[in-house]
Amino acid sequence: MSAIVPATCKATAAVIFLHGLGDTGHGWAQALAAIRAPHVKYICPHAPVMPVSLNMNMAMPSWFDIVSLRPDAEEDESGIRRAAESIRELIDEEVKNGIPSHRIVLGGFSQGGALSLYSALTARQKLAGVVALSCWLPLRNSLSQSVVVSNKEISVLQCHGEADPVVPPILGRLTVQTLQTMLNPDNITFRTYPGVPHSACAEEMEDIERFIEEQLPPVNQ
Repeated sequence: MSAIVPATCKATAAVIFLHGLGDTGHGWAQALAAIRAPHVKYICPHAPVMPVSLNMNMAMPSWFDIVSLRPDAEEDESGIRRAAESIRELIDEEVKNGIPSHRIVLGGFSQGGALSLYSALTARQKLAGVVALSCWLPLRNSLSQSVVVSNKEISVLQCHGEADPVVPPILGRLTVQTLQTMLNPDNITFRTYPGVPHSACAEEMEDIERFIEEQLPPVNQ
């Protein structure tokens, strides 16, 4: 299931945005509605509920299990791959609805941002861009340039609060460095926001709005 902000005219583009751990798609649907473009449909799916190791095995909405957020932490490889497959199925669904994949931006916050990056890099579908907020690149040691088939030229907007106590900004910087070895570095933008914790700020939402406008301009009907 997803929270959806429909286009206010004929939808010719879509943004699929993935929430963070323990959240649902509703909050991000509201945030995106505030910066919506009339021809864009915004889809904010809800993660399944599962026990999460990081939070003492409490069950909560989560795209995959997280053991720890240390850079050297063990990762839930099968869960990440399974989640990425479900995101690619969502993309295919929108293509069936008449929106070509190259008119779809994938995005997410925290765990959702991590999944959006991994899904875009491993997707066969050519995408318009990725918005990766306050996140990291999962399974980065098993990813290489050869894994990226369709999206070597994809545009990436990566954003991180400099006062993030949950996903340390160093993880964001390491992610950018890895992405620059796999994608065209000219297409990667990394923005940080002084004093911002593990959340989005108004300036960041303006940067996201501008990025979406650039990647998904209106098409002549």
